[in-house]
Amino acid sequence: MRLHEYQAKQIFAKYGIKIPKGKLATTVEEVRKIAEELGGKVVLKSQILVGGRGKAGGIKLANSVEEAVEIAKDLFGKVIKGHRVEKIYVEEQLNIQREMYVGLTLDRAEKGIALIVSSVGGMDIEEIAAKHPEKIARITINPLYGLWDFQIREVLYKSGMPKELHKEITGIIKALYKILIDHEAELTEINPLVLTDKGLFAADARLNVDDNALYRHPELKELRDYTEVDQIERIAEEKGLNYVKLDGNIGVIANGAGMSMSTMDLIYLEGGKPANFLDIGGGASSEVVKEAIKTILMDKNVKVIFMNIFGGITRCDEVAKGLVKAFQEIVIPVPIVLRLAGTNEEEGRRIIEEFLEREKKNIIVVETMEEGAKKAVELAR
Repeated sequence: MRLHEYQAKQIFAKYGIKIPKGKLATTVEEVRKIAEELGGKVVLKSQILVGGRGKAGGIKLANSVEEAVEIAKDLFGKVIKGHRVEKIYVEEQLNIQREMYVGLTLDRAEKGIALIVSSVGGMDIEEIAAKHPEKIARITINPLYGLWDFQIREVLYKSGMPKELHKEITGIIKALYKILIDHEAELTEINPLVLTDKGLFAADARLNVDDNALYRHPELKELRDYTEVDQIERIAEEKGLNYVKLDGNIGVIANGAGMSMSTMDLIYLEGGKPANFLDIGGGASSEVVKEAIKTILMDKNVKVIFMNIFGGITRCDEVAKGLVKAFQEIVIPVPIVLRLAGTNEEEGRRIIEEFLEREKKNIIVVETMEEGAKKAVELAR
């Protein structure tokens, strides 16, 4: 989960990192009021969850209140990289003398946390590495031992960071590391970290939190901006479903991430395109199965649903009950291809067969997942 700049800065400030004075605005009048409070010379920053806002015209300088108002009129409602601007962070202008970069991110290849420091900033870290490789330094932190002072000194010297800034930047790096650990984050970054006549400030801030850890951080979950999330995905999340919307027309329901991915691969192999990834997980109840079908049907592109269940913890009879329940409670306008195998497979098939004898519903039962993928692709065409 990515946080907006203003949200990340609020957290950074709690850990002692200096941030410019600023407030969030959702209307032009609020921009006017905040600009007046900050003395007129402000920066207007579009709050959208996308990188490169400045280059795309999402960040503007204003040297007066009236100029800030005119810029706000242009920014509100503007679409930048596919994201509509609905919030603007109005911030005081800083007297910037130098721009630098500090960031921490998970390094899965090294099974650690990468600390990256550069004595130049204000651009993407990839661009810094390409243009100024000698001014960038990186080390891997072992999370079992944590961050040591000698590691910080190493990257500061290697990056060519001015010695007079070492003490203050050391404190900022320690704060960023603590933020990363405390919030179970995947990335925490300041770009640029700017030197002013009042010291070092986080002119920008990024904080990306691991979605899988959000249940331990309800205060962070409340910060999620659902205007930046597909609405079907939002509803699925509220239901506790692992759902990702795709651009195909074959709805996929499977149990387990591996089975879901394999099902999608088979659909592609047969020349079709999945409309989603939906993993009902292990031990799914009949209610979960019903909600999964309802969620998939919210996507109007879906022409067929392929349910591929290999029963282990998830019982085939529970899946069958959920499917029957769904047909009884909601209108299902598309055919369902069903493959049941594993725990209570015979009971699950019996439930479906008896249901089909009573009611003529469009359920096609198949023996194998290959057969199911082929049939789903045929029906989708």
